[in-house]
Amino acid sequence: MRVPRVLLAGAASLTLVLTACTTDDPEGAPGAADGGQEGSLTPDAEWFDQAEFDTQLAQRDITPEGPEDEPWMQAIEPEWIDTSEFAIDDPEDATVCFSNASVSNPWRVTGFITMEQQVEELVEEGRIGDFRSSDAADDDNQQISDIQAFVDAGDCDAIIISPSTTATLTPAVETACESGVPVIVFDRGVNSDCMVTFIHPIGGYAYGADAADFLVENLDPGSTVLALRILPGVDVLEHRWAAAQQVFGESELEVLGFEFTEGDGAQIKDLVSQHLQRGDVDGIWMDAGDGAVAGLEAFEDAGRPYPVISGEDELSFMRKWDEEDLTAIAPVYSNFQWRTPVIAAGMILAGEEVPAEWVLPQEPIREDELDDYLERNSAMPSLHYAKFGGEDLPGFPEAWVDR
Repeated sequence: MRVPRVLLAGAASLTLVLTACTTDDPEGAPGAADGGQEGSLTPDAEWFDQAEFDTQLAQRDITPEGPEDEPWMQAIEPEWIDTSEFAIDDPEDATVCFSNASVSNPWRVTGFITMEQQVEELVEEGRIGDFRSSDAADDDNQQISDIQAFVDAGDCDAIIISPSTTATLTPAVETACESGVPVIVFDRGVNSDCMVTFIHPIGGYAYGADAADFLVENLDPGSTVLALRILPGVDVLEHRWAAAQQVFGESELEVLGFEFTEGDGAQIKDLVSQHLQRGDVDGIWMDAGDGAVAGLEAFEDAGRPYPVISGEDELSFMRKWDEEDLTAIAPVYSNFQWRTPVIAAGMILAGEEVPAEWVLPQEPIREDELDDYLERNSAMPSLHYAKFGGEDLPGFPEAWVDR
């Protein structure tokens, strides 16, 4: 095991300046009530499916079909379906409508920029015509209204939906399906299979297991781990935590519990600081790593060794990883997936086959790949995601640099 290096308090500054807030003892914080190893390591039956868990972990080792240099066009064990019923005579006149849950975090901002650049390319190729999008700002009711507005307008030739939450958005997605236009769901899922295709990377179980396996491999038995989660009720996030519970439950690590952070850097730093006041934190597991640097700053301020940590492929974390020689991994929820839905819309409107479930590859970034991805993204801002897959698109690199 690599031994984390001890820091002097306040030794390094964050790329983003974050101001910590104060709260009561972490035992009173959301999630910490479940904090012992016993309660928190039993996956919620609503969100854990053993067969799907096993499938996703196995898919990590399956070579996907498709162009080697275009991962957004690859598919793992696809079942191709006929879409000729949706073919139109003039795709260059087609209107593709997109209901977006939000652009409320850096991952979604990066992805939406990539989507817009992919649309520009498809328009130039005559694969689609107009592109309209709505932003629900993470409000379920607003997104339901947005989808209904697209349906009522009657001029969408295809509807793409990235749901804000799973169960609540299911009826709205089914309403869109009933309109007769092809519906494409991506990123987060719903409790329906009415869509023409559901596009996503391998999934939350694979992500959560990649991160948890790394901590188990790099921490001594008896080491303590703090889990940081964004919010409840979103399938890919719940699956990440359920997978971690499975992995940690079979290990000899002590899980201190989990905290909901809403992805807020100041809250992440404050919660980690509170746990450090109570004792050692040897590892940090995160269900999304865009706030990882804020958590690391808490260790710096406390003059404590950096933890073994799972972050994400956001550049602020990856650059910190490189600068401080962290023991770390960057699980990914492949950001290049934002290209695939609009490509799929063009394929469907041309009557081409698409996978019923389009499972994209999902490979974490490990230490031996860190330098390569940092070099490839050297011009990009800190909130950019390394596996965005847009280097060949029209606006590269300015569209992402000047966000």
